[in-house]
Amino acid sequence: MASSGASMSGGMAIVQALIANGVDTLFGLPGAQLYPLFDALQQQRLHIRTYTARHEQTCGYMAFGYARATGRPGVYAVVPGPGVLNTAAALVTALGCNAPVLCITGEVPSAFLGRGRGHLHELPDQLATLRSITKWAARIDARRPARPRRHRHGLGSDGGARRGRASAPGRHPGRAAARAAGDRGGGAPDRRRQAADDHDR
Repeated sequence: MASSGASMSGGMAIVQALIANGVDTLFGLPGAQLYPLFDALQQQRLHIRTYTARHEQTCGYMAFGYARATGRPGVYAVVPGPGVLNTAAALVTALGCNAPVLCITGEVPSAFLGRGRGHLHELPDQLATLRSITKWAARIDARRPARPRRHRHGLGSDGGARRGRASAPGRHPGRAAARAAGDRGGGAPDRRRQAADDHDR
């Protein structure tokens, strides 16, 4: 891992934050907006395994299956726009099952946000779209010195992490945000989750 005084890419900051939060497995499909992230994953391959697929939907469902099978967050990374939309069914399934799934995606360059110029993989309002199908979604809005940190909600299965799912689009190519979300209902069992659990039996 990079020393605290060294310059770090946004992709490396995300990978180190995932590692700091106990994530050791990521499913993904590399693309232009995520090259710095996948470069960082390769550099940290001894700490985090990356499994690739041929379609974004597969990445989302592999993360969902991993979360359901292990109880740990299932993390995946795909390109923005049509790439992340291809994972919508997996995100909605995770929402309905209360499975801890984290989607990391890119975004068009900040100069093109909301301009409707037809930039590669542009979606009119990707953040609003993701907020409509996830518990939590956010975008990195400012350049700050990149440094990994543990998130207050935690991503690992220890440390009081709560079950839930999130999606976090990044603002700049290759920069993505990562955060886990807690479950709904403040401790009361979720009826949809109970129904899904009953169906699985």
